[in-house]
Amino acid sequence: MSAAASAHAPAPAPAVFAEGTSPQSRYAANRANLAEAVRMAEEADRTGRADRLRAMAASGTAQLLAFDGRGRGRAVEVFGDLEAAERVVVLVPGSDTTLDTYERFRSGAVALRQRLQAAHPRSAVVAWLGYDTPGTVSTTVLTAGRADGAAAELGPFLDRLASMAAPGARLSLFCHSYGSVVCARTATGPAVGDVVLFGSPGTGAGAARELPTTARVWAGRGGADWIAGVPHVRLGGLGFGTDPVDPAFGARAFDAGAGGHSDYLKPGSRSLDALAAIVLGTAPVGEAGHA
Repeated sequence: MSAAASAHAPAPAPAVFAEGTSPQSRYAANRANLAEAVRMAEEADRTGRADRLRAMAASGTAQLLAFDGRGRGRAVEVFGDLEAAERVVVLVPGSDTTLDTYERFRSGAVALRQRLQAAHPRSAVVAWLGYDTPGTVSTTVLTAGRADGAAAELGPFLDRLASMAAPGARLSLFCHSYGSVVCARTATGPAVGDVVLFGSPGTGAGAARELPTTARVWAGRGGADWIAGVPHVRLGGLGFGTDPVDPAFGARAFDAGAGGHSDYLKPGSRSLDALAAIVLGTAPVGEAGHA
């Protein structure tokens, strides 16, 4: 309901940057754009959207590589010192993630960054809301249409991101729910060492080796995740086929604990520890199996 209510939310056009613009310059321009979006939402009496944008801007130090406050909205936010980071995680969200629900997505990114920082201070997390996510209750979420468009943007973004981080930085691509469909279609360069699928409905691929990446592919599912009940079939362009945690898919397993669909990045959870271990290179390697 909140996403639908903001479908025509007013905001300025996103800032445009030349190739090679520094992260710090992007952050400053996007903070100004965010402030203007707050003003325009207030002026249009869109109090709900204004409140959510104001929360994003509250610290005065938001590190936004990209921001578009129009409609459902897009945002790409960095947590940590990107230019000094040797380990960088890109989080790709699933359905119903918009500027109106952004706080829960942001909270997961913050929790992961805090967990990584404890073991490896030179790390950063990027919350990539860089596409128009489908609604959970919609026919769109059953097809790869939105994912194909997102993948065309995510691939080049990963290449640019690698050049912004510390020399030789290792990137990890974390893909939740419908986000795993996006990642399964994203061609990744050599800087991406791990692609991690969790809470996945399937990817559209029959096996991990079919994905357009040379990275290690991981899969996990929480014991109480409702997505385990989604039929893993593909028929007439609907559905996403093989379950990534099925041994037949060939992904490496990680321990996702007993949590539900929205619990993978919950502070103190077994899944958060396991995901951090993948980034740090300390995760045990196993063959994926049903949760």
